[in-house]
Amino acid sequence: MNLSLRQTRIFEAVVEHGSITKASEQLHLTQPAVSMQLRKLEEAVGMPLMERVGRRLHLTDAGRELLKYCRRLSHTAREAEAVMKAMRELEHGSLSLAVASTVNYFATHFIAAFHARYPGIQISMEVTNRESLLQALRDYDKDLFLMGQPPADEALVVEPFMDNPLVVIAAPRHALVEVAEIGLERLQDEPFVVRESGSGTRMALEGFLAEHGLALASQMEMNSNEAIKQAVMAGLGLGVVSRHTVYLELGAGVLRELPVAGFPLMRQWFLVHRRDRPLSRGAEAFKRYILEQSQSGELERLPGKLMPLG
Repeated sequence: MNLSLRQTRIFEAVVEHGSITKASEQLHLTQPAVSMQLRKLEEAVGMPLMERVGRRLHLTDAGRELLKYCRRLSHTAREAEAVMKAMRELEHGSLSLAVASTVNYFATHFIAAFHARYPGIQISMEVTNRESLLQALRDYDKDLFLMGQPPADEALVVEPFMDNPLVVIAAPRHALVEVAEIGLERLQDEPFVVRESGSGTRMALEGFLAEHGLALASQMEMNSNEAIKQAVMAGLGLGVVSRHTVYLELGAGVLRELPVAGFPLMRQWFLVHRRDRPLSRGAEAFKRYILEQSQSGELERLPGKLMPLG
């Protein structure tokens, strides 16, 4: 049976009005055109679909059954039209992001992939520290936020999207590089270069050590991952950073990841937005894209693609 959407819409209109004349007026078609399409539909079905009772047309049993499927087809067609309309609107959308400085090491790669899919969406991105991210959240300043350890706040929608392994790094000439297994207690004797107080990495590290009754005795604070990497390479101490931030240095051999007990310390990255701020079409598309990529495992494979390790 070969049915067209045009025929099903004409059939539905005739059923609604019980009249070919009124259906033709609604559809802006001539009466002969409506009658012809109705006849073709009956020929395709092989049974009468309507019968005249007085001045109105009424459905036959076959017509009533066919009407159910016509309505399903119409509903599906409207859904498809709505999806296509939404995609057309994304040709000219906008997206404002704020990302933690650590996230920026890999976020640009999947932002580039998103931009390739939706080139018409204008993207603005601010890279900043945790304190500024929290302030921007309070100020309704951005559409979406990519960060670690979001605050416990019912006003926020929080979606985990990617693992964040924290690792201990050292300069290649550091004595611990030659140790096969390093116990946590050994870290108390080592100077550390750490992020500023209040950073997600710093809080995760201190919380983990506190669980084991340990604390860092000697440390130097830096306000960026780049500063920590340079300080560790210069021999100022050990560092704890997200593995995502050091894939190039590990690949080049200018930094080494130490095999410390309990590490990598596994955390997560989160996509966050305010529950009471409606997302733009561009932000909705980006959120959907990130979660789809996360569920497929593509984001988890990203660090391996970026890290030139043998």
